[in-house]
Amino acid sequence: MPYRLSLLLTIVFIVPLGYFVRFSPMFPDWFSDVFGSIAYQIFFIALVQFWFPKMSIAKTAIGVFLFSCAIEFLQLWKPPFLQAIRATLPGRLVLGNTFLWSDFPPYGLGCSAGWLWLKFLRRLP
Repeated sequence: MPYRLSLLLTIVFIVPLGYFVRFSPMFPDWFSDVFGSIAYQIFFIALVQFWFPKMSIAKTAIGVFLFSCAIEFLQLWKPPFLQAIRATLPGRLVLGNTFLWSDFPPYGLGCSAGWLWLKFLRRLP
């Protein structure tokens, strides 16, 4: 299967899975936070690779991790325009609204899992 098609299928699968895990009342909050963050990282790695399939997967994973960390630190800044964006569902999903140190390990796990998954996909015939 071609690499870009595999990436597209990953994106199509991980988005509903991530939303289900993040918003389902059947999971405890810590589980939803951790596995929702992992899915978020895998999604963004797959999306960047879909747009730039020749880019190094490792560089993509590191870039997504650093971007996610920057967004996390941005949550400490609360100007009115960002608060207005965060008040919307898309803004909350992308920018978040509460800084938590505990978000960093799932970002690392998600980027590591995404890197491994995409390395596997790239090697498929």
